[in-house]
Amino acid sequence: MAFVQSEGGKTMDAIKGNPSPYAEKPWLKFYPSQVRPQLDYPRVPLTHLLEKAVRDFPDRIATVFFGAKLTYAEIWRQVNRFAGSLAASGVKKGDRVALMLPNCPQAVIAYYGALLIGAVVVQHNPLYVERELQFQLQDSGSETIVALDLLYPRIMKIKADTPLRRIIFTGLEEYMPFPKNLVYVYKTKKEGKSRNYPAATGVYSWKEFLQQGQDSAPRVEVREGDLAVLQYTGGTTGVPKGAMLTHANLMANTYQVLAWMMDGKPGQERMLCALPFFHVYGMTVAMNVGVALASQLIILPKFEVKMALEAIRKYRPTFFPGAPTMYVAINTYPEVRKYNISSIRSCLSGSAALPLEVQVTFERLTGGRLVEGYGLSECSPVTHCNPLLNELRRNGTIGLPLPDTEIRIVDPDTHEEMAPGQAGELAVKGPQVMIGYWNRPEVTAMSLQDGWFYTGDIAQMNEDGYFVIVDRKKDIIIAGGFNIYPREVEEVLYQHPAVREAAVTGIADSYRGETVKAYLVLKAGQEASAEEIIQYSRSKLAAYKVPRVVEFRQELPKTIVGKVLKRQLQQEEEQAAEKAAAEREQDGTGDLETRKREQDGGAD
Repeated sequence: MAFVQSEGGKTMDAIKGNPSPYAEKPWLKFYPSQVRPQLDYPRVPLTHLLEKAVRDFPDRIATVFFGAKLTYAEIWRQVNRFAGSLAASGVKKGDRVALMLPNCPQAVIAYYGALLIGAVVVQHNPLYVERELQFQLQDSGSETIVALDLLYPRIMKIKADTPLRRIIFTGLEEYMPFPKNLVYVYKTKKEGKSRNYPAATGVYSWKEFLQQGQDSAPRVEVREGDLAVLQYTGGTTGVPKGAMLTHANLMANTYQVLAWMMDGKPGQERMLCALPFFHVYGMTVAMNVGVALASQLIILPKFEVKMALEAIRKYRPTFFPGAPTMYVAINTYPEVRKYNISSIRSCLSGSAALPLEVQVTFERLTGGRLVEGYGLSECSPVTHCNPLLNELRRNGTIGLPLPDTEIRIVDPDTHEEMAPGQAGELAVKGPQVMIGYWNRPEVTAMSLQDGWFYTGDIAQMNEDGYFVIVDRKKDIIIAGGFNIYPREVEEVLYQHPAVREAAVTGIADSYRGETVKAYLVLKAGQEASAEEIIQYSRSKLAAYKVPRVVEFRQELPKTIVGKVLKRQLQQEEEQAAEKAAAEREQDGTGDLETRKREQDGGAD
């Protein structure tokens, strides 16, 4: 039974006096009236999203890639052909098929083609170096990989140390229009990137491999509970772990996001696909949701601000899921007002905190709505989002749990539930939560208990049921016994008129244990001194939260979706500290500096 939304956030069952599982979920009273707290999910594999789009809109443009277009019927034929080629080459249900591709039509075709015969997709970032790729291929046991041809040297270097038996290489020019395909080939050759690879056993070109299949793929029984994707996570903070996502997980999250978007019209939407499909956020919110709506997928192989603006002007996307750094780049692009970007109706921002200034500026430019959401690879990924309705959203929060998603804020050590307003670890339960980590039973047992996934993120729920991510549990700075949450400091720094990007971490301090350091990128043409930034922060933060050290940079290290690599910043800081300590030890100034720090440190 689906619950009917009614007054005061109570369900109709609760009003009648019957106990309701939602009676104590304060967030429900802020659900848009169009969104039900419980949804009905089709008990079918994820590929049915594409099959339905093909059945309902066969002639609708499915992909646009540098101007080249494929209809849903054409995509479906190639998906079937790729699936048949996999089966003909020996790939069976449950086998892992690795994809190492930027956004391109081949990524969509290979993804759905592998799932069609029950294979498990394993996504890999094309930027991975040999060590990272080798570990994940060994861990997943992937015998097949589809990769960009420019990655040939990297993959062949580690092939012998992996289970790989089939390697399919493809080039972006294969789905580009003339003459852009020739220009791309010329450009890559001029840059010295090898595009030719010698014949070898088990190595195929994309076109050669597709010739093995037929337009109708072999029928394989795939159930909603079968494993669909291994999504590796944790690579920036530890050993990567493969989150096991089933067809049911991914189907549920697709329907949850669709319900939250409310106004998506099948066959009429255009999705700007700037988020990488190999990242769980882009995979679900751009690709799977886009396909579920039979959207036109406007595919960008990577995000470059001018390329994105040109695509927006030309193809008029209505939805643009992205990361804060993407919106920052558009907001601060000097000639942004020369582009008509008013077609954008809705944007979901994820992967990092969305500063209020970024949100306000982007909405002013587009006239659309930009809201912050939250998710994790282990949750397919979306668990929270702000309502798109202006009167219901709460800036500075990640919004409300999606339908069928239960949330707890608990003590990180005891898992005792915390009261509203108190910070604790965020725990999630819902149909989108993974079934565990691949080959990691011990880690699974620690993170997944009684259906609850303990995220490692510190959050709090306010009285209305809106949630705020305070920070990653591992990112908390403890200075002089005080807990400092970097996100709070970053929000203040983003308000400074000269600051374009900000990241805050803790660095070692002999007196306080840790102290706050800010890494800043300034806006073009703007200037600011470290002292100015510190004084500005003092006017808005308690003294113990104020950055003691400020470093200006041309750019911050980021993941492919724009999340700042704080661990890399911390490692750089640790290396610099070790070097400085060694130098002080040599000249005998170490003890003097420590005493000076102790004398000055009481200013807090």
